[in-house]
Amino acid sequence: MTTVTITPSGPFSLAASVRFLEGFTPASYDDAADGTLRLAFPADDGHATVAAAVRQDEPTDDGAGAVRVDFAVQSDGGEEPSTEAVRNQIARILSLDVDGAGFPALATDPVVAGLMADYAGLRPVCFYSPYEAAAWAIIGQRVRMTQAAAVKAHIAERHGSPVRVAGRTLHAFPGPQALLELTHVPGLTDVKVERLHALADAAADGELDAAKLRAKPVDDALTALRAVPGIGPFSAELVLIRGAGHPDVFPLHERRLHASMADEYGLDTSEADDVPRLAGIADRWRPYRSWVALLLRARAEDRGAAHH
Repeated sequence: MTTVTITPSGPFSLAASVRFLEGFTPASYDDAADGTLRLAFPADDGHATVAAAVRQDEPTDDGAGAVRVDFAVQSDGGEEPSTEAVRNQIARILSLDVDGAGFPALATDPVVAGLMADYAGLRPVCFYSPYEAAAWAIIGQRVRMTQAAAVKAHIAERHGSPVRVAGRTLHAFPGPQALLELTHVPGLTDVKVERLHALADAAADGELDAAKLRAKPVDDALTALRAVPGIGPFSAELVLIRGAGHPDVFPLHERRLHASMADEYGLDTSEADDVPRLAGIADRWRPYRSWVALLLRARAEDRGAAHH
């Protein structure tokens, strides 16, 4: 077991991250109510599985409490990823690789100030990698999220690696090589299985490397992602924002987010379809447009749940 510490720059609440995951269908996350976030995932290298227990110290006068991670690596026989590589991946998953010290300054926008008050310390909780985000996008096309989540969980349980994390057994989503070996998955069409195979090839070729995607101009990164079979404009944004953890992208193809924006900013229905107008409003959120978009999504989800 290896222990690393990540010191947040700016507001961060692990408890808020856990609450978000509980309501995020693709994560299928079940909180143990002990203040520990349990993670099991394929490492960025595509050859190892990481089991991690994440905890946060109490806040200090200087800001958010330090985040402590105990992790173990289960290798498939190849070279294990370095401690730094695993630490960096976990930091990216929790958006702790981004300097959030400037985020509170966005509270000059009253809508953003209200979101920050309601979701104190919440940063985007990302998929474990662009690869896994893309797999989710392919699995979830044209089916209900709950059905897609069940299929994804089935793939992890049948074809991923089981690991023990702080007293629990979790199943990591399989890496690219294991995904290539899938031939039939209940609930998946043959076309989706073929697209998952193409995705595995793209990941093995390094086309889904998070750092490389984030280093590109946003339009170039989205174009590269759309070259992967089954990844359209909406999915490409999901992979870049929630897979690679890009902190500053306004999603142009997410209608539910646009509707939430219109609601929060008092716009009428026609203005909710005026994407350039919405993008102009979102320019106020730079360089954290992805972060504010997540808070708007969380607000919309909570309001939707309250009406059921």
